[in-house]
Amino acid sequence: MVPPTEAPARPARKRKTRGEGQWALGYREPLNANERSKKDDNPLNVRQRIETIYAHGGFDSIDPADLRGRFRWWGLYTQRAPGIPGARTGTIEPEELDDRYFMLRVRIDGGALTTEQLRTIGEISQTYARDTADITDRQNIQLHWVRVEDMPTIWQKLEGVGLSTTEACGDCPRVVLGSPVAGIAADEIIDATPAIAEIAERFIGDRSLSNLPRKFKSAISGSPRWDTVPEINDISLVGVVHPEHGPGFDLWVGGGLSTNPKLAVRLGAWVPLGEVAEVWQAVVQIFRDYGYRRLRHRARLKFLLADWGPEKFRQVLEDEYLGRKLVDGPAPETPTGHRDHVGVHPQVDGNFYVGAKSAAGRVSGSTLVEVAKAAERVGSRRIRTTVEQNLLVLDVPQSEVDGLVADLGALGLQADPSPWRRNVLACTGIEFCKLAIVETKERAIALVDELEQRLADIQGDVTDPVTINLNGCPNACARTQVADIGLKGQMVPDGNGNQVEGFQVHLGGGLGQDAGFGRKIRGHKVTSAELGDYVERLVRNYLAQRGTGERFAQWVARAEEDDLK
Repeated sequence: MVPPTEAPARPARKRKTRGEGQWALGYREPLNANERSKKDDNPLNVRQRIETIYAHGGFDSIDPADLRGRFRWWGLYTQRAPGIPGARTGTIEPEELDDRYFMLRVRIDGGALTTEQLRTIGEISQTYARDTADITDRQNIQLHWVRVEDMPTIWQKLEGVGLSTTEACGDCPRVVLGSPVAGIAADEIIDATPAIAEIAERFIGDRSLSNLPRKFKSAISGSPRWDTVPEINDISLVGVVHPEHGPGFDLWVGGGLSTNPKLAVRLGAWVPLGEVAEVWQAVVQIFRDYGYRRLRHRARLKFLLADWGPEKFRQVLEDEYLGRKLVDGPAPETPTGHRDHVGVHPQVDGNFYVGAKSAAGRVSGSTLVEVAKAAERVGSRRIRTTVEQNLLVLDVPQSEVDGLVADLGALGLQADPSPWRRNVLACTGIEFCKLAIVETKERAIALVDELEQRLADIQGDVTDPVTINLNGCPNACARTQVADIGLKGQMVPDGNGNQVEGFQVHLGGGLGQDAGFGRKIRGHKVTSAELGDYVERLVRNYLAQRGTGERFAQWVARAEEDDLK
């Protein structure tokens, strides 16, 4: 019997790889809802509709695609409607969460303001925003309760003093962080002010860069304190001295927090001041062209950098976008101690600057007006915001320092705060934010008051910062993963079977010397009401168990779990 002939084996079918939505590789379809909206109409065009249609027709006249999308390119988000509990966040339709009022973000590149500009923001707040104002940890100022009907007048007033809301939000290059003491600090490596100004002038509002896969965060500082949190931005240029070429910047890319935190990576390239804007533009273009657009949760530069690695990223930057090689450079020295510029400090010109701590970023329009007046009374015309939600007054004569400190203190801005007040940070929270689950601002302020009473006996023993960051949801706007005590808002059980506002705890995160993400304590959550008890217990355990010179993050890394609960 002749055996049957075996059929030839079929070649394995090659699986078609699914694109990540990268324009440079030809993946432009299919589009998710966000990408479709941007393709249908450049979001920068919405300003004309706001001024000519929506400001006259009111909230009900706004197209939903503009309301929940393109408005952001002009600094506008709808507020959370009052009375909706955190347990319903993410479970109801967007229109149910929308209030008829807006949060307005004023863009402040480099954190640089004149007293006239600060006063103008304050007066706008008093007239159009129910006297609200928050200093953000991105150096901006946010107002609330803004009506669309008032936006043309608000823009006219802001732009009349050189301010803008252009691309303060949205999938675009957002505010460029800068050292609040640029040009005046004695220890400054290089003044980045010209580069930040060039970027703002040339590229903010540039339509070729206004449709990115998602937001793009920048930081440029010549301070050795790393006072713009360079470790967690999409692009950071960090001051460093090249042994042959002198002062310039070390180039980092791919940092970011949210639900997939990653620290920025050095490319090993040194950039002179005059080339910063060009290199910045090229990195933004890489993100625009190669960034992942198919899935929104992967549409940040950090994911591209993680897949490519720093060597390939630098090669593409040099070969495809700059057309030249960058100079190899040294790493900057990691800073120690405080970065926040709080207190009274000498300037290079013989004057002083005064750094004052806000209450978790919460101020008011009236406070901003009074700060401007107080600064002008001592002969200053320059104000700075910081990434720690603080305000600085520059150019203060020595003879006027004590009077200014007293005036700021009367406004709730302390130049010599307790360790707890100095090192607390809070996001917007459920009061105004549609993504939030818990209250943060007022809880942070109350927590500081509690700790100042509870820990008064050991306050002098806290020689290193113990940072406490409160965030209303998992998105980490308040940098929870890189705080000593990071508190991520969520609903938690209270022991009686009720779901109440509380926090998941991250411990021992940090930047600089302790760069890394906080340790989650298995199954450990704290109700908002128990927060004071918990932080007191934690700090006392740290002070009792720490070794000589041991920082909080170092102690957390070796502590027993029972001592962290």
